[in-house]
Amino acid sequence: MATSRPVRIPRSSPRPPPPLPSSGPTRVKPPPTQTARLPGEWRPNRGGTQRAVRVTLLYLLVLGALYVGFVLYDRTAPGGTSTAAGNGVLVFTALFAVFALAGSLYTLTPAPRGLEVAPDRVTVVGRWGRRRSLPPLEELSFRVVRHYLPSLLADTTVDLIELWGRGVPVRGYLVDEELLTGAIPSERGR
Repeated sequence: MATSRPVRIPRSSPRPPPPLPSSGPTRVKPPPTQTARLPGEWRPNRGGTQRAVRVTLLYLLVLGALYVGFVLYDRTAPGGTSTAAGNGVLVFTALFAVFALAGSLYTLTPAPRGLEVAPDRVTVVGRWGRRRSLPPLEELSFRVVRHYLPSLLADTTVDLIELWGRGVPVRGYLVDEELLTGAIPSERGR
């Protein structure tokens, strides 16, 4: 009987791929960057977002309860055994969908995601990704329209403000109390 012995298999060194034909000078593409932000401070709007989301959920809960109540009433009312189209359930459903969408958009839109504060400008990043460039914080003025203390709707203090500046029309935002540190509080009338 023969004994087993190790067998060596020769391997060739890997060859580089053949060069690709080029028609001109080669350009090296820089690696993609994760974010294309200018240097600046990111200030998230946690309290404003939290309040807007919780108010929206509360609104949808109440609207859903009203919808269920109307549908149950429609089913128990005289003539409730007819088709859904004949009773108005389709109308209730369409109204519920329209009010749910419109109310949610109306409630969530004033709360921006946050601010990008750079030395030369402030960029407000809206709820739906829209970016608005404003002058630097030192050139912005704001007025607190409504002050919300911490509650079930938000864990922090939230302000509903009007913000304006040089070349910027008055805009309303739902923001954390400290989000606009550096801006000028004002009681100026419009």
